[in-house]
Amino acid sequence: MANPHTARIYRLVVGGLGTLIVMIGLVLVPLPGPGWLIVIIGLFVISSEFRWAQRILHFVRVNVEKWSHWIMARPLWVRWTVGALSAAFVGLVAWGVLRVFGLPGWVPELQVLKYLRLQ
Repeated sequence: MANPHTARIYRLVVGGLGTLIVMIGLVLVPLPGPGWLIVIIGLFVISSEFRWAQRILHFVRVNVEKWSHWIMARPLWVRWTVGALSAAFVGLVAWGVLRVFGLPGWVPELQVLKYLRLQ
């Protein structure tokens, strides 16, 4: 941008928006859903203007690729075990969040929810 004042404001807006997206993603990380994906999207936004965010994004990309290669080189039972443990962890976190915050009012009364002590 030709105007340094406008460029500074633009960088502030991009940095603020990207930081907000990253923070929302970090809040969502322990919950089922795309928490890490939202964090990475926020880093993409920030990295359009800040070199340090480009380095973090590169680090994330390299390590996700390493993890993917490592896990795919393991036997099928290891991949299934890691997947099952990950699913159990997500389920436990979701259960904990629902215990703390409660179920929404539109959820019908079900026996299984009473068994899980959610209703």
